Amino acid sequence: MSEAEERRGPRSLAHRVPDLGALELLLAVARTGSLGAAARELGVTQPAASSRIRSMERQLGVALVDRSPRGSRLTDAGALVTDWARRIVEAAEAFDAGAQALRDRRDSRLRVAASMTIAEYLLPGWLLALRAGRPDTAVSLLAGNSTTVAERLLADEADLGFVEGLTVPAGLDSAVIAHDHLIVVTAPAHPWARRRGPLAADELATTPLILRERGSGTRQVLDAALGGLARPLIELSSTTAVKASAVGGAGPAVLSELAVREELGLRRLVRIPVRDVLLGRDLRAVWRTGHRPTGPARELLSLTRG
Repeated sequence: MSEAEERRGPRSLAHRVPDLGALELLLAVARTGSLGAAARELGVTQPAASSRIRSMERQLGVALVDRSPRGSRLTDAGALVTDWARRIVEAAEAFDAGAQALRDRRDSRLRVAASMTIAEYLLPGWLLALRAGRPDTAVSLLAGNSTTVAERLLADEADLGFVEGLTVPAGLDSAVIAHDHLIVVTAPAHPWARRRGPLAADELATTPLILRERGSGTRQVLDAALGGLARPLIELSSTTAVKASAVGGAGPAVLSELAVREELGLRRLVRIPVRDVLLGRDLRAVWRTGHRPTGPARELLSLTRG
């Protein structure tokens, strides 16, 4: 293909039009009357500026600047290209201002959905740290079970979620942010509190327990670890309610270690050892596939790993 044919060919606009940096340099030469002064204004070396002007001249096929010991003067073609360049740069500045406005609007709010244990025992500290760095960001928090968190994210009703379940629902990406353990607890007066040895896994599986509702991460992990559960003694929709029922003596419960540290320390609850069963779980941050967290959501995600 000849040079003339190549110039007429369907190359992309990016190949035919100088980039913004080159156009800003040309405008600086026109403004200062000196290639050296233009280079200093833009923070580049004079050889680099000269090379960029020559590259632009080759790209456009016309001379733009006459260089002499007294300075640099635009050619007639250079003056015309400078007028066009000014309009392009002004349009780019308007584009940049609009993009910044979009970022400011995005960064002015953060919608978080979290499963109950994380919402009650971990998120408050993370959100306080986030507020210290972003005092103007309004945060809304929806606390629910892991299934509800996934539904909110997939409906674009939350920017970032936190779950405790065994699996990550389809349509979501995730990162493990912490590890947790579920433990069996009872009030001190319960017969299990006086046992001499650990509880067998099958006895735990066949005993009616105070449980979270179906769809909660805690329920999923416990059900999978034991291969099934007895009909719940009581079924409740929050970790706090399950804990209060156990403290009140309603029966045994299985809760996160995070949720019962204070009650164990005060002997309001007693930990019951269980043999032959693993009740560890990963705590995960989740977001819609292809929408990795940005702005305040990204900062909150980084705080969870601090």
